[in-house]
Formats: sequence, structure tokens, C-alpha cells
Amino acid sequence: MSAGSHTSRHGDAVPADWTREPERSNATALRVMSWIALHCGRRVARWVLHPITLYFLLFAAGPRRHSRRYLGRALGRPARLADAYRQVHAFASTILDRVYFLSGRMDLFDVQVHGESLIDATLADGRGAFLVGAHLGSFEALHVVGRTRPALRIAMVMYPDNARLINSALAAVAPDFRADIIALGRMDSMLAIRDWLDAGGLAGMLADRSLPEGSSTRSSSVSLPFLGQPAEFNDGPFRLAALLRRRVVFMTGLYLGGNRYEVRFAPLADFSERAGDPAERERQIRAALQAYADRLEALCREHPYNWFNFHDFWREDAPRR
Repeated sequence: MSAGSHTSRHGDAVPADWTREPERSNATALRVMSWIALHCGRRVARWVLHPITLYFLLFAAGPRRHSRRYLGRALGRPARLADAYRQVHAFASTILDRVYFLSGRMDLFDVQVHGESLIDATLADGRGAFLVGAHLGSFEALHVVGRTRPALRIAMVMYPDNARLINSALAAVAPDFRADIIALGRMDSMLAIRDWLDAGGLAGMLADRSLPEGSSTRSSSVSLPFLGQPAEFNDGPFRLAALLRRRVVFMTGLYLGGNRYEVRFAPLADFSERAGDPAERERQIRAALQAYADRLEALCREHPYNWFNFHDFWREDAPRR
């Protein structure tokens, strides 16, 4: 979770490429935390989260700055240090609980699910769909839904190197768990996504980070009002859904504190029908992107400590020309 900016060879300020930034994670610390979680229990492990949270607030100046900027907008008042602490502690809690979710310890949690009928209808359709979410709450909480639906198969569409450290640590504590990942940025990425969807699978994407320039010839960044300030959103997930003519479902696993989570599914867009002309399809893509930004903004105001995008989202640190 680091942030910053780079300068192009022409002297223009460009945002940092977060897909190439190293994580603020330590493999040894993650493995120690996982050992504590599985051998000492969740209650003891949650006490360890407090020094971890304090360490992050003290030594991660950039993410701390971005966190307080975001929280000020989401809360509608200047963010205090206690607010930043609460957000980082919520993030650390979801990382800890990821160990239990991947180990099948669903009995430890109280998870409420809303919109299950939408997932059932999507599975019955047999054409698959895109699950579009954000760095909001816990994606692993969705495993609760899959527990009663053997046909539910979700592959994350992502840059696989971005979370290498944390994924390797989790693989060490849950060796039987195999995450389905479709890597972006490869020649056969689109074919792999299409084949997965054709087999009735769901493709999950997190759409709250702009892709670096040149990462895709099909996508573009669109400036939209977000929490009172223009922000860049990438239309790549929706353009991909339109190209493959699939339904898009919004997903999130909100962390409510303690052992409580709330999983939500909601319809976002449906590109199943062929558009009459390219201009109409562009309008549909833009409308889907706007609907996504509106829904994310509403959730950030409703659960401000759940958004874990600790980087320069509004690009305020990039030097001016």
C-alpha cells in the first residue's frame, strides 16, 4: 500500500503505476500473524492488530496522508488521527479474517447476505457474468455464499504480481485453497475470460483504481465527481463486459466490526443485448461507469472506514507542470 507519482520523460507529471509498486507487507510478519491466528485463536490475534495498526500509522506517511484526505471527504469533516486508526484497524481485521475464510472457518463469523437471488438467476442463466467491486471490505467474505452453491465459480481478473507477498503467505496457511486468477496484460487474457464466462463462471474485478497509461488499448480514464472532487475512473471492466456482452453485478463484503460482515449483490449493468450502434454502446458504458461511481460513493459515506484504497486516488501529490 504505497503511493506516489512519477514524471514522464517529457516533464509532465503522471500518477504512479500502482500495479508495479511493492506492497508494504513483510512475508515473515504475515506468516507469523497467520500462525498466531490459527494456533492462538482469533481473540488473541485481534489484540496483535493494535500494534500493527499503530506501526502502519507511524511509519507509512504517504498512505496515512491519503487516508486522512479520503476520510475527510467521506465523513464531511476534518479526519482525526482516531479516524485513520479506525480505518487501518478495519483493514488489518479483514486481512486477519482472510486467513479464517480461506481455511473454511465460516463458523467464526456472522455474515448477512443480500441479493442472493441475483446470483442464483445469474448461475441459472449459464452465461456467466462480471462481479465488479472495489477495495471495500472483504472479498473473501463471498466464500460464505459459495458454501451453499457448488456451481458458484469465481475467478479474479487482476494483475497477479500486485499482491504476491500476501498471496504466498495465505497459500502457506491454506495449502488446499486454490484461487482462480485470470491475469491481465497478456495476449490471451480476453480469451481466457471469455472461456471462463462461457463455462458459467463469474469474473470478479475491482474497478476503483485507474489502470496505468498504455495498459490497455480498449479502456480509458473518465473524470467523474466523487466525494465532492473529480476523480479518475477506468471504464475497462465495463468495456470488457460490453465487448463480451455480459451482465455486470456489483459486489461487496462490508466489514461491520467484531465478527460481523454483510455481503451485498446488486445489478449494475446488462450488456447482453447487442447495441444498435457504437454511439449507443458508448452511452451504455458511460452510464454503467457512472452508476458504479455513484454506488461506491454511497457506500463510502455509509461505511467510511471500509474503503482500503491507501493511495493517491485524487492524484493530489502529482507535481504540476
